[in-house]
Amino acid sequence: MSNQHKFQDYLLKEKNYSVHTALAYGKDLEFFQEFLQQNYDVTTLEEVSYTLIRSWIVTLVDKGMSNVSVNRKIASLKAFYKFLLKTKQIEINPLTKHKALKTPKKVQIPFSEEELDSVLNQITYKEGFDGLRDKLIIDLFYTTGIRRSELINLQLQNVDITNRSLKVLGKRNKERILPMLGVISEQIEVYLTERNTLQSINDANFLFLLSNGNKINETFVYRLINSYFSNVSEKVKKSPHMLRHTFATHMLNHGADLNSIKELLGHSSLASTQVYTHSSLAELKNVYQNAHPRNQK
Repeated sequence: MSNQHKFQDYLLKEKNYSVHTALAYGKDLEFFQEFLQQNYDVTTLEEVSYTLIRSWIVTLVDKGMSNVSVNRKIASLKAFYKFLLKTKQIEINPLTKHKALKTPKKVQIPFSEEELDSVLNQITYKEGFDGLRDKLIIDLFYTTGIRRSELINLQLQNVDITNRSLKVLGKRNKERILPMLGVISEQIEVYLTERNTLQSINDANFLFLLSNGNKINETFVYRLINSYFSNVSEKVKKSPHMLRHTFATHMLNHGADLNSIKELLGHSSLASTQVYTHSSLAELKNVYQNAHPRNQK
């Protein structure tokens, strides 16, 4: 087995990465290897110097690849060389002193509380199963900050209506318990009653189903969120992740501390959560500009 295959095996079994992520890392290594073979007649990644890696970076940038995409590819290389160092395949990591390319910091503006109120309380949903499911999905995103993949894979056994909690399986198979508002528990009870009337249920273990009884999928959830929020918002990005972003920002705006939000979101480090302070600050600046007497003159 080659080191590349051992590396992907390591990502899957020891790091608990998803198959999709492991495959993406593998593709990046293949692209780099092709570059080395075509330009330097080098066939083994184990003997690569930083000079060659730097040459690849310059080539990618010259071809018009964004700094964000280049950084992602180099992150794959960095993980691979860390693996080789850990398994004593190499003695020096060629990327030890590499600094990521600078990328513009984009402040993503979340949905406003007014926009959420419009979607949850003013839009008329379809009668029956579809409408109950759609509203519950939107409400669950907004009130728990759950990831799209986590919501899709929610199982009935992990929904505790009595104690108002959800057991969620997050990234790298990390479990966490999310509290639910009483109104969400009530919605779930009504939804489940309607769910039991479906003619056929193929994926019975999962909470959210399509009307044909199959488990919901990523495309369906994305289109659902985009469709409902297109009625109330002119923001370019209308995605499930934006609802997660909105959850964190609104919690922060109403006094929740970063550590609590970190636990709710399932972040491994506080640095991942701090990105939400940017949009909170944007809202604060807006309030400040509109409210301060010195700006009224």
